Parts: sequence; structure tokens; C-alpha cells
Amino acid sequence: MDGPVTRHAPTHEYREIDVPVRGGLLRAAVWEPVGGDGPAALDRGVLAASPTVLLVHGVTSSHLAWPFVVERLPGVRVIAPDLRGRGRSNGVEGPSGMAAHADDLAAVLDASAAERVVVVGHSMGGFASVVLADRHAARVSRLLLVDGGLPLDVPAGLTTDELVAGILGPTAARLSMRFADVGEYLDFWRRHPAFADAWTPELERYLAYDLVPDGTGALRPATSSATPADDTVDMNPGTALPDALARLRHPTRLITVPRGLQDEPPGLYAPEHLERLLAADPAVRHERVEGFNHYTIVMSPGGAEVVAAAAREELAVAEV
Repeated sequence: MDGPVTRHAPTHEYREIDVPVRGGLLRAAVWEPVGGDGPAALDRGVLAASPTVLLVHGVTSSHLAWPFVVERLPGVRVIAPDLRGRGRSNGVEGPSGMAAHADDLAAVLDASAAERVVVVGHSMGGFASVVLADRHAARVSRLLLVDGGLPLDVPAGLTTDELVAGILGPTAARLSMRFADVGEYLDFWRRHPAFADAWTPELERYLAYDLVPDGTGALRPATSSATPADDTVDMNPGTALPDALARLRHPTRLITVPRGLQDEPPGLYAPEHLERLLAADPAVRHERVEGFNHYTIVMSPGGAEVVAAAAREELAVAEV
């Protein structure tokens, strides 16, 4: 069922939809460009031909990671889901993993009357985007991967707990915490080094959306601790990603940043590891963008402009 249409950004009208997928209903957001006919045009199929991007968020995130990027895409139709197990899709049952996310993303495109789109994937969303392009090749025109999508430098032989702790660290630990109210959760994040110089009202809305009741009067993050564990294992020793990369046939662009989830260097992709990856996949076009960390490349005005500019360039080429 469609949610109410509300103003979410000066450039777009925002609405939410629930999409049937295996295991339940997936929540997705659709930002229609201001000046169009909104849902009425969708009912007539008019928007199916509009320039459209699909934005895919990271491992413990939600669609509200994207408003900074959306407002820098005037005239572009933007679709972004809460991936299964996150946000308002946290009630979707069944196993996770990149193949499940890819099939969910295809269902979102079906429900949004989007035939073929530029896909922008951040962090784990980059991995899911690569697998989407492999499993549903006709739905994807080009891939823009933002600090994710190519294999991480992970030692072999780690247990699931070691793997999750090594990659996500405090991000995973947060999922088992409880908070008295939204203010306490915001205070927790204000101490986070990644946002020391990037605190905004948009970030507060994103964080508040992340909370759900825990059944005892407290609040907890919507993402359960088991969900990112399953996905992290699938991203690394799993086979869906390497198989998809081996068959990669869509134009692919990768943006990386020099600082990670805790604002620490060298980020998710150390230069030596990245050099090996790009040598193995020479068709992937890469750019390293200084001045941002894993979060602020998407969730800050400056980082979002980098991503939106790249998305606009990919759209322009896709439309030729």
C-alpha cells in the first residue's frame, strides 16, 4: 500500500511503498521529481521512461541514508529500499544474503515500473548491486559502487563472529544495545568519530528512523545482530559475489575513500589491496576521493555531491 505523499526535499516528492517479496513486505521509498505528476503519472506508466536511479544502502542502514544525494539529482526519479532485515523491512522473514537482496531489488523495480536503471550501491549495497546486475542483467544499465562492491581484504579462516567484528566492529556491537529514547541514541552517535564534523538534521532523521520498540519500553536499532552477520559472511567467503564479478558485463565505476567506519585510515580498501583488485578487474573504473570517510561520502553535503555528480554522469551516458 502506498504511504502518504509528503515533501521530502525541494527537488522531489517523497512516498513509501510496500513491495511483496519472499518472506514479507519490503519497504521502499520513491522520490518523484518535482513538476511531474507523481503517483498519477506512475499509474499511467509515464514515469517508466524517466531517468531513474536505484540507490542501495549499506549493511545496517536504511533508505534515509540517501536524502543528501537525492536533492542533488533534480529531474531524476530515485528509488531506494530498506533492505530486508533493516528499517521498516525488518519484519521480512527468511535468509538474507546477496542473492536474496538482488531478487528483492528486482521486485522493487517491478513495483516501481522501472525497466532499466543506473544502480548506485554504497558499502554492502555495492555488493548487492553487483549481484543484482548478474541475476537480473536486463534491469541494470550501469553500476556505480561507493566504497563497496569489490572483495574486502579479509584473512581466511575467521569464524563468523571474528569476521563481523573485524569488518563492522562497533557498528555490529551497537545492534545489541538498548536506548531509553531517541535523544539517548542521538547522543550515542554524537560521540561517533565518523560524524564529528558532519552532524546535520538529515542525519538526525536517519538515526531516529533506525529505532524500533524492543517490547520492554526501550528502543533498539531496527537491524537485528543476526542479519548483518549473515550478509557479512555471504559478502566475503560466500560465492555469490565472486561469481557475479567473474561474469561482470555492465559498465562499472568505483568510488573509494581513504577513511573507514571509525574515520580511520586507510578505509575499507587499502591502496595495495585496491591495486590488486583493479588489476583483476581492469574494466572497473576507479577514483579515490580524499576528504571523506565511509559514511560521509554519502551522508554529508560534500560527499553526496561527489556521488550525485557521478550518478548524473552515468545517467547521461546511459541515455545516449
